[in-house]
This record gives sequence, structure tokens and C-alpha cells, in this order.
Amino acid sequence: MESSQQNKNAWNNGTYQSWVNRFGTPEEAAEKIKQDPQKRIGTAFKHMEDHIQGKKIINLLGSNGNKAVALALLGAELTIVDFSAENEQYAQDLAHAAGVPLQYIVSDVLQLPLHELAHQYDIVFMEFGILHYFTDLQPLFHVVSSLLRAGGQLVLQDFHPISTKLITSKGTTANIRKHKVTGDYFDTSLTEKAVSYSKYAESDQQIKDEQKVYLRQWTIGEIVTAVATSGLMIKVLEELPNQSSEVFDKGIPKTFTIVAQQLHV
Repeated sequence: MESSQQNKNAWNNGTYQSWVNRFGTPEEAAEKIKQDPQKRIGTAFKHMEDHIQGKKIINLLGSNGNKAVALALLGAELTIVDFSAENEQYAQDLAHAAGVPLQYIVSDVLQLPLHELAHQYDIVFMEFGILHYFTDLQPLFHVVSSLLRAGGQLVLQDFHPISTKLITSKGTTANIRKHKVTGDYFDTSLTEKAVSYSKYAESDQQIKDEQKVYLRQWTIGEIVTAVATSGLMIKVLEELPNQSSEVFDKGIPKTFTIVAQQLHV
């Protein structure tokens, strides 16, 4: 509980201005998203493209709303759940600038209002830097299962544990990064890190100290097991190399995608 409260505090400390520094004002960011909303969704789009128009999608820990607004522009009905009020402000301003409706629930995912757990969503979307905020994955995926209607699906993308727990990559030689094993893949301890948006923040040292979060890095086996034991059928486990730059991390996975379906309600 203590680490969870610290994480919440970190995500409510200068977040809005950090997103302005990163993406521009909500008006500026909205114009960029409107140019190509599909691109903003990234590789997850291929797992949702037949299920977006008119569908109800809930984006758990949807942060600043960039992905949710892109999905709304493509015709979906979007809800975000996130415990940061500053994230909500930026996301709502972004949605307003983009001209799309957006429901934003400021809440811990594990403490969602009961009326939200009503098997009403076609897609639960979770992406990048989410799972490590939970010290137990079972309650999280039981919430996911409760949110999905029969036939609905979870689309989960995150950074691959091989990269986050085990291997570091530095420099390039002949267009290939150098890899070094520096971690323990099976380490279960919490680690203290700077909150992800802090590199865009303009703050003094005291505030930077308050922007620390505590993270639990999971293995692929732990993640797959937690999804499968929540009543969801795993349909896809896709592992991808680094696709964010011209130089690819050859030979190791950088991200993964899980698609799982709710068979029964």
C-alpha cells in the first residue's frame, strides 16, 4: 500500500506540464493525432481494426489520452481509467481539442466503481509501462475479465521482460546494438525508478525526488499465467524487436502483445 501511494503521488506532481513539454499543448497534440490516428495506436491496431467502429473500449491506465483519443477519432466509444487527476486534465483537454467525447474515471483500477464492472466493454486496451505498477497481477486481470462482454477481448502491449529485466543495449556497431546481460530475470523485488514522464519535467531536485515510483517487473510466464487463470483465452502472444528507431535491436524482443478473449460471462 505504501508503494502504491507513492506511485499515485508521483503521477500527480507536474504531470500536465510534462505532457505539454513532450507533446505540445492539447490543441497542438490533437492536430498531430488527427493527421493519422491509426499511426498513433501503433502495432496494436492490427489486433483491433475489425473491432473499432462503434465499439466500447476501456483504456486501463490510459494516462494522457493520446491512444484513447486516436481510437475515438476512428469511431470507438472510449473510457479511460487512471489514478492521475493531471493525466485526466490533459486527456480531457486533448479530447475536446480533437472534437471527440471521452469518459475519464480517476480511480485505482483495482478500486473501480462496481457499476463499471458490468461486462459492457468490447475491448480492454492496456499499453506500455502498466503491469509493473502492480504487485499482484491476478486482481488486475480479474478486473479485466469483469469488464469484458462475452466475445470481448483484451489487447495488452508492454515492454518485453527480456529488455526490462535482463539485458541492456548500448551503442551500435555495423547497425547492431551491443547487448549485455546485467539483470536477474527471476528477481521479484520492487525497484525504485524515476516516473516515466520526469524526463520531460521542469522541476527542482525536491520535486524530482517526489517523482520516484516503485515497480515490480514480471516475467512472460507470470503474465501469461495471470491472464489465462482469469478466465480469458489467450489467442495471440506476439514478440517484436525494437521498431521505434532506424537501428533495430537485433536478436532480442523489445515489446510483446497479448490478445485474449472473454468466452463466457
